[in-house]
Amino acid sequence: MSDHQLPVEAGAPEAAVQERRLHRDLGFWGLTAIGFSNIVGSGWLFAAMYAARTAGPAALLTWVGAGVLCGLVALVMIELGASRPEGGGTVRWPLYAGGRLVGTLIGWSVLLSVGGTAAEISAIMQYADHYLPDIYSGHTLSATGLGLAVALSVLLTALNWFAVRTFARLNNLVAVFKIIVPVVTVIALFASGWHSGRLTGHGGFAPYGYAACLSALAGGGIVYSVNGFQAALDFSGETRDPRRTIPASVLTAIALALLMYLALQLAFLFTLPESLLGLGWKGVDFESPFGQLALALNLHWLSSLLYADAVVSPGGSAYVGVALNARHTYALAKNRTIPRAFIQVSRRYGIPHRALALNLAVVVVFLLPFGGWQSIVSIMGDMYLLVYAASAVAVAVFRAAPGIAMAGWVPGLGWIAPISFVVSSEFVYWSGWHDLRLALPLVLAGLLVFLAMRRSGHDGRPLATELREGMWLVVYLGVLTVLSWLGTFKGSGRLPAPYDSLTVAAVTLAIFFWAVRSGVGQIGSGRGPGETVLT
Repeated sequence: MSDHQLPVEAGAPEAAVQERRLHRDLGFWGLTAIGFSNIVGSGWLFAAMYAARTAGPAALLTWVGAGVLCGLVALVMIELGASRPEGGGTVRWPLYAGGRLVGTLIGWSVLLSVGGTAAEISAIMQYADHYLPDIYSGHTLSATGLGLAVALSVLLTALNWFAVRTFARLNNLVAVFKIIVPVVTVIALFASGWHSGRLTGHGGFAPYGYAACLSALAGGGIVYSVNGFQAALDFSGETRDPRRTIPASVLTAIALALLMYLALQLAFLFTLPESLLGLGWKGVDFESPFGQLALALNLHWLSSLLYADAVVSPGGSAYVGVALNARHTYALAKNRTIPRAFIQVSRRYGIPHRALALNLAVVVVFLLPFGGWQSIVSIMGDMYLLVYAASAVAVAVFRAAPGIAMAGWVPGLGWIAPISFVVSSEFVYWSGWHDLRLALPLVLAGLLVFLAMRRSGHDGRPLATELREGMWLVVYLGVLTVLSWLGTFKGSGRLPAPYDSLTVAAVTLAIFFWAVRSGVGQIGSGRGPGETVLT
């Protein structure tokens, strides 16, 4: 079987037919630009300030921590992408490795995470409010702002309507612009003058304690900002040589983005005017952080450039996000998590047009209840991390199941996979009870989707068997919810630090091995989704 031939679900030749319609035109630079554009969106415009307000100068450690997380998860997902190139792979792997229930719950969380595109559009509106003050009413979009946001969503969908090669060429141009502007910003801010002693003054390096670094990872938008490298993996079914191209492109995108974020954080910490730190780092409050900082430093030309990039940068991420979400929704239709009607791929363009239209509707819905950028990204970041945890289980299952050949690109997966699962779980937990009380029950609502779609009769397997194979994920979500309520991250504090984080690590590690054992068992039974031939 070649790199581009994918396993076909038993009794589902339609999925293979649609998969072959995808155009395999992407190479190293195209994939790298997709990953980089998806990582560098609104995060660079906002996260440096939010992180500094939450953790002070210690925010630098949070970027390093986020880079370590992404590195671990990326290695897991690189192995999966190189071994099993497929459109919307991050949605398909949990199904193959964990069964119907796991595939449905993770797929449902991915569908909810489509709202991440709404976060990028919200960021554009927030910066555009500088010129059009009627866009926002308080901290929520006004009727005018909502109309503009919906119009932009429609435009991004229309631009994704054509062949993937056209998408990649336009995205390459956007990626170049997204590199140049942050680099110019860092140089201009430091050239305007900088304040020594910022790493030790105003309360010290960690004025709010090192635990604040953990809160900043998700609540400060850092996890969300570094997130996005998985985009290249979901385009693996449209890549010319995925086994050679995916590893290099994913790691390159992460390295470039992390270096950029660290430079921007340093620039923000060292060039912020002393007069704005009278109340400490928590007192710093900008609606448009770098744009207003440039104005405060009399860099009007830079402010104008930043407000222009405020449309291009998150707009580029939203552009990639719309394309990525279409691959996710297309894969969900293959999984039967949503109706099969959305599996259709255009014969002419090789694009899943129906999936694009559905995602447009979901983005519009997410624009309605949420106002500011941070309120969206905190929840969306949790949704993404569940996909990462499920991928760690998937790679361990594929390595352990008999008769499954893996690419073997990443050494040490035996210890990388469980650590990746635990770290992903910790990052979800650290985002705090305020977010998890909404995010995790929303994912558990996917049980209703599972029961509803099961009536279509996928393979006639007993309900009790499917529930038993996927029960680990239900328990996992329930445990994280309870521990979040008990813990110190905006919870009740009944479980004090650091015992709360240690408990999360111990419990989720045990669940990881339970999940792997269940996955190997359902593949070995030869009766479920795992009966596909994995090569």
